[in-house]
Amino acid sequence: MIWSLIVGGILGWLAGVILNRDIPGGIIGNIIAGFLGGWIGNQLFGPIGPVWGGFSVVSTLLGAILLIIIVSYLFKRRGR
Repeated sequence: MIWSLIVGGILGWLAGVILNRDIPGGIIGNIIAGFLGGWIGNQLFGPIGPVWGGFSVVSTLLGAILLIIIVSYLFKRRGR
């Protein structure tokens, strides 16, 4: 369980770094982005790449990137 939290947090953080965007919530936000990104990525792309801590790395990263793009877009629209 702890390993899954660490891997989910790292993958969520990495998705934010790739997009050059901060994830709201700091470490907790990174973990949530990693977990939700893993679910989204596996639903859309299937398991791709090596599995670390129960996460398919490539599909989790793609799902987290997609999640961050959607959340950022919604926050921008809400701010208008």
